[in-house]
Parts: sequence; C-alpha cells; structure tokens
Amino acid sequence: MKGAVLYGPKDIRFEDCDDPKIIEPTDAVLRLAATCVCGSDLWPYRGLQPIDGPTHMGHEYCGIVEEVGSAVKSIKPGQFVVGSFATSDNTCPHCQYGYQSACIHREFMLRAQAPFLRVPNADGTLVPTPGGTPSPSLVPSLLAASDVLGTGWFAADAANVKPGGTVVVVGDGAVGLLGVLSAKQMGAGRIIAMSRHESRQKLAREFGATDIVMERGDEGIARIKELTKGIGADSVLECVGTQESMMQAIHATRPGGYVSYVGIPHGVVLDGQKLFFTHVHLHGGPAPVRRFLPKLIDLILDGTIDPGKVFDLTLPLDRVAEGYRAMDERRAIKTLLQV
Repeated sequence: MKGAVLYGPKDIRFEDCDDPKIIEPTDAVLRLAATCVCGSDLWPYRGLQPIDGPTHMGHEYCGIVEEVGSAVKSIKPGQFVVGSFATSDNTCPHCQYGYQSACIHREFMLRAQAPFLRVPNADGTLVPTPGGTPSPSLVPSLLAASDVLGTGWFAADAANVKPGGTVVVVGDGAVGLLGVLSAKQMGAGRIIAMSRHESRQKLAREFGATDIVMERGDEGIARIKELTKGIGADSVLECVGTQESMMQAIHATRPGGYVSYVGIPHGVVLDGQKLFFTHVHLHGGPAPVRRFLPKLIDLILDGTIDPGKVFDLTLPLDRVAEGYRAMDERRAIKTLLQV
C-alpha cells in the first residue's frame, strides 16, 4: 500500500509502505473509511518539531476491522470502529481513573494516513459503532471523534465548563471550534471564541459561540475583561500551544476559574510567582479520548452534534501533500482524506 511519509519541513510524500499486519496478539488491523490531517501534524511539517528521519504520518482513524490477534476478545472482524490517537488497555489504574492517554501500555498512533492501519491494544482502544456500519454521511463526524472532537470535549471538561458559565476558547482550529461545540453541549451560558478568520468565526457561531473576539495578547485579555465586566471567564480552553495563547488564556480567567490546555506546548514557559497570584486552576495534557468515545459516538449517531463540519476540504488520499499545504497556509481548517 501507499501512505504519507514526512521527510522534512514541507516535504510530505505519498509512497510505498509495508502493509500492516498483526504483530502482538492484542492487535487489530483496520481498513480505514477515511483519515485526515491534524493541526498537530503541522508542527513537524513546519520544522518546529524535530523528526528522526522519514516519519509515517497520521493518527486519526475510523473504519472496518479486517483482522484481530489471538488475544483480542471484544473487537470482531467486520465491525465499524473508532479509536483514539493514544492506545490504551482500558484496564490499568490510569485508565480506570479516566486517563487512558496515560495508560501504562500507551502507544501514540502513527501511519493512519494510509488505507490500512494496525491498532495495538485493540480491546481497550477501539469502540464499535452500535447498529453496525454507519451511513457514509456520518464518517466525517466519527473520524473527528478520534481526536479533534475528543480533544475539544476534554478541553471543556478539564476547564470545568458548567451550565450557565462563561467560557473563552483560545484558538480557532478544529480543536478550538469543537471546544466551542463541547462547551455548548455542556450548557455554557456564554461562549467567547477568539478568532480573526471569517469562515472560522461563522462555524464557531454555528457550533454555539455567542461572541467573537478578534484581538490577541494583552488587547485580547483586555477585551475579555471588558466583556465580563472586569471579572474574567469561568473557564478558558487553550487550544493552540504557544506562549502567547497560554498567557492569554491564564490572564483571561477569573480568580478561581479554570484553564485547560490541550494544544501541544511549544516554547511555553510559566512564571511560578505570577501564576501563584492568578488563583487559576490548570489542567491539560493529551486528551483521554477513549473516556469520551462512547458518549460522543452516541451524540453523533442520534444527530445531536455534527462535528464533521470542521472538514472544509476533502481530497483523495494520494493528494495528502496538498491537504497539508492548505492547512499550513490557513486555506483550510481541516483536510479529510478519502481512502
């Protein structure tokens, strides 16, 4: 088969790769229904995150189970499944506390920008869709659940979003936009999306944003304080991973409020003394998507949410390099790749 391989900055190639096969008895092999490019893929694509030689790309996936290892009990060939970007056994103490992305047997997925994929820890990582294979129209939303929806949901959960609360979302990529959707589902009374891009502002409003703030940095913080009568937000979702976005999130939060951070941090440094006097709660890390997958799949299948709207560019898999370029140049929010 062929798959996406990153050789260096801006150098994505679609080339021959080994077909996946069962290696461990806990593995499964999937035939993917679709895959996509993630905003986090852009860090190494832009050369801002080092890679150690040619790297197989992709970690978001859903599809049909082709084969399972001898130790796999709950996942069967023929099932349509959704999995997380972080594998888990779903039985270790960390998993039992709901942090499957910190599982003691965790592996971070790679190689998903291809037609077939090996998934370790299949029983604890994959969730079958109830009722069999879903309609093709639901595939984009189910694919989103594999990472960006699950991460946006964790951002809202970790920021302690409560019914009637005021929420700020820093970042208007797919995760930030789905953080807006998640906060809306959790009953937030006011959702302020920080965005400078008209198409993203429109989707943020569709997902539940009540206000848009275009300012950034100190000006953005001042605007949030103005909108909240000098108090700050109850919950702030930091969905970028830069120093500026983290500072903007912390200082837009009221004393006693909550900041979640789900963007992979790059160059973020916190001043302990300044943080001490903010009185904010900080909670973040790789999203435990597996914790939320059953609920998110149900919300998608019953039509409550349509997170697949974050895919505003669809390309065949062999044009994956074009999908990266479009996201890098902010011509697309998120690229769906048809297998």
